[in-house]
Amino acid sequence: MFSILLIFKEEIILMILIDGSQAGGQLIRTACALSAITKKPFKMINIRGARPNPGLKTQHIEGIKSITELCNAKIKGLELNSKELEFYPNELEPKNLKIKISTAGSIGLVLQAVLLVTSQIEKSIEIEINGGGTWNKWAPPVLYLKKVLLPLLKEGTEIKILRDGFYPKGGARVEVITKPIKLEPIEFLERTEIKEIDGFSIASKSLEKARVAERQTKMAKELIKQKFNRELKIETKYVDSYSPGSGILIYIKTENSVIGGDSLGEIRKSAENVAKEAVKNLMFEYANGVVDRHVADMLLPYIALSSGKIQTSEITHHIKTNISVIEKFLPVKFEINERERIISV
Repeated sequence: MFSILLIFKEEIILMILIDGSQAGGQLIRTACALSAITKKPFKMINIRGARPNPGLKTQHIEGIKSITELCNAKIKGLELNSKELEFYPNELEPKNLKIKISTAGSIGLVLQAVLLVTSQIEKSIEIEINGGGTWNKWAPPVLYLKKVLLPLLKEGTEIKILRDGFYPKGGARVEVITKPIKLEPIEFLERTEIKEIDGFSIASKSLEKARVAERQTKMAKELIKQKFNRELKIETKYVDSYSPGSGILIYIKTENSVIGGDSLGEIRKSAENVAKEAVKNLMFEYANGVVDRHVADMLLPYIALSSGKIQTSEITHHIKTNISVIEKFLPVKFEINERERIISV
C-alpha cells in the first residue's frame, strides 16, 4: 500500500492507493468509512482479491452508496464485480438513508461500515433498510451488532428488526436510529466475572413444525449449564421471512465486557448442531479473550479514533489487514502483542 499524487487544475491531492489482493470486503468497507471521516481520497485495486469471487458484490455496493451519500463523495468504479474503486469524499452531512439490498447480502456488514461514519456525525440519522439478510454465513447477525458491538461502544443507536432475512431470498426489513456519541478511550484488558449469559434462538415460521427454534434453545441451555454451570436466558421465537432459515446468538455479559458466539442454520445441519457450534465458538472466545475476535476487528477503527487497548481471542489475518488500512487514513500506529493477543494504540 502506498500513496500517489494527483494534480487537478494546479491543486495537488494526495490519494491513498490500497491493494486488496490479500483481503476480503472488510478492506473496502473500512477504507470508505475512514475516507469519509478523514476526507482523504483513495483508490483500491484488486478488490476482494483473496475471495473465490473477487470484486464488489451487492452488499458492498449498497454500503458504499450509503457512505457516498453521507459525505457527498465522487466515485468511480462502483459497479457489480468491479475490482477497482476511486473514492473522493467531501464534507460529512447528516442525511436519513434508505438502503435497498436486492440480494440476501449481509445487513450486518453494511451497518458495520455505515455506523462507523455516523459515529462521527453529531446528529441522529434514520436508516431504513429493505432487503438483504439479518443472518448470513461469514458475517455478523444484525443482533450481534445490537447486543455485542454497540454495548461495548456504549452507543445509544437503536436497531429494530422488522423482518428477518435468510439466504437465498433475503427480504429483511431493519430500521436504525443513530445517536451522536463522544468516543472515549476503549480498554478491554481485564477478565472479570460473568454476570449473565443471554441469547436468541431464531427460526422462520416455516420451521415451526420441526420445532427448530426450541431444539436450538434446548441444546444451548444444556451445554451452557454443563460448561459454565449457569442458566442461559434465551429468547426463542419464530419470525416471518421469505426463505426458511435459523440462527442462534449467545453472548456473555461480564462486569466490563460482552463476548458473543453465533451459528447459522444450514441444510443438513441439525438444530442441535447449530446450538453446539454457537456454544463452541462462545467457549473459545471467552477462554482466550476479553473481547471476541470478531468484535475486536470491528472495534479497531474506533480505537484508532479515540485510542485504546484490547485483548482478544486471536490475532487474525482479518485484524492485521484491517489495521494496515486504518493506519493509512489515521495518524496512528497499532502495536500487536501476538503472545498475549493484545492490540493497542
